[in-house]
Amino acid sequence: MPAPGPAARARRKNERASVSSKIFVGNLNYSTSEASLREFFNAAGEVVDLHLPTDRETGRPRGFAFVTFADGVDVEAVIAEYQGKSLDGRPLRL
Repeated sequence: MPAPGPAARARRKNERASVSSKIFVGNLNYSTSEASLREFFNAAGEVVDLHLPTDRETGRPRGFAFVTFADGVDVEAVIAEYQGKSLDGRPLRL
């Protein structure tokens, strides 16, 4: 299979550049809900997706989440601002 040409590489680069920004949020309280997490991070910018994994056997949240922001949100600034902030009694790890 031939290597992709410059136009294909540029198209993939533009697709990656337009993808929303996703951050990992750790050290969540097991009682933290998707709604409270969304509300907490909406102050930083528009949250377009939120994934709060749950344990297969217990159905309980696993203590971490992935938050995806809309284009234009400065994720570096969000991380700097929210690192260590308390949510439901636990300091967040981003």
